[in-house]
Amino acid sequence: MQSVVEDKSPTDSQGQFAGNMMTTQMLVIDLLDFGRKTFPQQEIVSRRLEGDIHRYTYADCWCRTGQLAHALTELGVQAGDCVATLAWNTYRHMELYYAVSGIGAVLHTVNPRLFSEQIEYIINHAEDRYVFVDLGFVDILEAIQDQLPTVRGYVILTDSATMPKTSLANALCYEELLQQQPDTFTWPRFDENSAASLCYTSGTTGHPKGVLYSHRALVLHAQATVSRALLDLQSDTVLLPMVAMYHASAWGAPYAAPLAGSKLVLPGKGMDGASMWELIKSEQVNVGLGVPTIWLTLHNYLTEQEITVTPLERVCVGGAASPIGMVRTYAERYNVYWQPIWGMTETAPLATSLPPTSALLALPKEQRYELQTTAGRAAFGVEMDIFDADDQPVAHDGTSSGELRVRGPWICSQYYKNDDLSSFPNGWLATGDIAVIDPQGYMRVVDRKKDVIKSGGEWISSLEIENIVSLHEAVNECAVVGVKHPKWDERPLLLVVLNKGMQADQATILEYLHGKIAKWWLPDAVEFVAELPKTGTGKVRKNDLRDQYFHYLSTQGKTS
Repeated sequence: MQSVVEDKSPTDSQGQFAGNMMTTQMLVIDLLDFGRKTFPQQEIVSRRLEGDIHRYTYADCWCRTGQLAHALTELGVQAGDCVATLAWNTYRHMELYYAVSGIGAVLHTVNPRLFSEQIEYIINHAEDRYVFVDLGFVDILEAIQDQLPTVRGYVILTDSATMPKTSLANALCYEELLQQQPDTFTWPRFDENSAASLCYTSGTTGHPKGVLYSHRALVLHAQATVSRALLDLQSDTVLLPMVAMYHASAWGAPYAAPLAGSKLVLPGKGMDGASMWELIKSEQVNVGLGVPTIWLTLHNYLTEQEITVTPLERVCVGGAASPIGMVRTYAERYNVYWQPIWGMTETAPLATSLPPTSALLALPKEQRYELQTTAGRAAFGVEMDIFDADDQPVAHDGTSSGELRVRGPWICSQYYKNDDLSSFPNGWLATGDIAVIDPQGYMRVVDRKKDVIKSGGEWISSLEIENIVSLHEAVNECAVVGVKHPKWDERPLLLVVLNKGMQADQATILEYLHGKIAKWWLPDAVEFVAELPKTGTGKVRKNDLRDQYFHYLSTQGKTS
């Protein structure tokens, strides 16, 4: 008779049979550890605020990060404490990314381009213990330090030679802190679901809202980011993140680059075309990250300098819709692939992309360009759907639209210290984007809920009009906003910035739109402006434009 062996397999919390795998924790510090072990001589190049170029290796970064960890420990920073930064993209900020999270504290990246009242609010809301600040932002903190009761001291990211005189209480010099500290540190191991970093988004109503990332989420996001589905980073990639490290973790670049072994080029505060081109040329940058206005800035500079040959192979573009005019310009003038991506602070931030696959590149140009104005498809781990006003799922047919919702392992589940779950219905993140998804999974943002124009009870997409106008040879950039109309409630106003040396009038622009959109979508007026107002991350401030031009049609006598 065969004996019966008792099954002693362990069960998980739901009573299911558990696997027999090790439960090692995924921590942020492991990304840099991997980079320094596998690619020890790969470079991190920074333009310093002191004016020079600094370069060192992943191995060097690891050693200085250990020194910083010792310094933080001596300052009394403990696990769970929030440590703030007001800083540009530099190697010192990179060290903070790893040392703060590595000791179990929380890195809080503060956007210095916010209003001082907002900076004060988020530092107090996060209860930051220390603030690390670049030279150019010291005056911001000097003005509000008396309203920051939880802050014990300030560390200025410089050396003793350029340490400024400051009224900040308990001001310390970064390089002096690191001096004499050992360059090896015993990094603690803890639960991967522990908080690693904190970033506040101003893309919501009311006060900025905090998104608290876990170590697990950031490591999984980094693994997805280096994959072909998102940014396809390799050891021969030279990566230039033109998105600030104070905004959504520079789209994950500081975490993904060491994992891939990519050379990382950090631009400091050099966001103008000349500064960008200097680094692209000297460091042979082949992949860039940034919002559309960044690549418009570079294009304007290259045009003025009559430059058409560049080492760039791809620019990965998010934060706003990709205008088809720029997609075409980068392809046909520079032979650079415009790679759309989509995400939010709440999505850690990358969720979708359209990489240059052989199948895509084999398509006819115009068909490919059209796809490049979408947001691409979701990476593995990210689930997307669209919902109508009755909270019902909408068909993925490429034409039916609804609010985009996402969920996944690196998607925010609620805002920090905030019990309001209205933005998280039924376990989804409601993005505030109006989108369509086609049968192949390509997602296109039609508009932001707050930017869609309601005219006579019908919706007009500002993004679709902008996309078409961007193709006009005289147009450098444009924006469409809804303004007050006595009969139709709202009507579209088109604001246009012309290319240097080019001319156009309202009739020319409206004639260009005829036949490309519904007649009732045509803007009621075209206003030519010298520039469009931008946020600190390069997005057009449509709220400001709506406020400024709200009564435009009535004051200009154009409401008949």
